[in-house]
Amino acid sequence: QVQLVQSGGGVVQAGGSLRLSCASSGRTLDYYVIAWFREAPGKEREGVSLIVTSDDSAYYVDSVKGRFTISRDKVKNTVYLQMNSLKPENTAVYYCEKDHKLRYGSFDSKEYNYWGQGKQINVYS
Repeated sequence: QVQLVQSGGGVVQAGGSLRLSCASSGRTLDYYVIAWFREAPGKEREGVSLIVTSDDSAYYVDSVKGRFTISRDKVKNTVYLQMNSLKPENTAVYYCEKDHKLRYGSFDSKEYNYWGQGKQINVYS
């Protein structure tokens, strides 16, 4: 179900930065897992980063460690993905996905019941 509102994205030169936002309508006291996925041209959807709100554990795919940071604002009920030192291979449509039943991190998109509409990120050389 498309029940998450995404903001951000756009076009940036290699080495630049962008921030994605994902707002949800659930109670701030809810425990959930929210993850960022991306689909690059000709590639399968892959997990990028996720956060488990039960303990605020964060996880990243190896290729973005040290460059991307996931965080959340409990008051605004919004999760962010700060992307620094962007590379052309990061070009993709980025989706946030959320699930209220998971109590562990998963990069399997089929595990999630809610998702945003996606935002295009284009990184050029």
